[in-house]
Amino acid sequence: MASRTVLITGSTSGIGLGIARAFANAKYNVIFHGLEKNGSDIAAKIAREFQVAHLFSPANALHSDQLRTMVDEGLRRFKHIDVLVNNCGIQHVSPIETFPEDKWADILRINLTSAFILTKALMKPMKENKFGRIINVASAHGLFASEYKSAYVAAKHGLLGLTKATALEGAPFNINCNAICPGYVRTPLVDAQIRDQAKSHDIPESEVIPRVILQKHAVKKFVPIELIGNLSLLLADEISATLTGTAIPIDGGWSAQ
Repeated sequence: MASRTVLITGSTSGIGLGIARAFANAKYNVIFHGLEKNGSDIAAKIAREFQVAHLFSPANALHSDQLRTMVDEGLRRFKHIDVLVNNCGIQHVSPIETFPEDKWADILRINLTSAFILTKALMKPMKENKFGRIINVASAHGLFASEYKSAYVAAKHGLLGLTKATALEGAPFNINCNAICPGYVRTPLVDAQIRDQAKSHDIPESEVIPRVILQKHAVKKFVPIELIGNLSLLLADEISATLTGTAIPIDGGWSAQ
């Protein structure tokens, strides 16, 4: 069994899955989390591929008690959780005046409050171990705003505030906390946006990518999931103790404008 254990929310698809693969390749024990019906199979397949120990949780991030149960199960299984990656999130696009209040509440609960609940649950054991690494997967929308994404932008900006506060409280105990702020990454969620934008603008999907999706990227390429995984490993490393409280853009030059 590896000496380090990582818990990654939303790790059976998209960015979280890529981060999980990176940590499994580095021989971490991995606590997978997701709501996919075949999430347990996805987790087991990766664990077999990289020959690491694992645990899978279908905890609903809307429910704090389920998140705390996931942490308790992980601690019972591995005795310690050294790295927490708060990655799970949802999106809804609507003008403010018609934005459904239940969607607003769900987005803040999943994208922001779940990170607080898990950080709260792990701060004490991390302090006792005198080691902890907390990585919040925010977004370029944690640094900038876009129209029709009020809840998502608010949640991701809030996540950066939580990152800074956690970094300050964790610093005396060798616990760092950083946020990664990706631009557009080619995931199933983005594929759906491409299809929707093609219909909306009445243009081919091939034109949607440079003209709409990657418009604000100086480099007209999607951010590789592998890059996010590799950065996460660096932030989790022993050497990164003094790298804390930051919001690191991986956005193809979006933030250079």
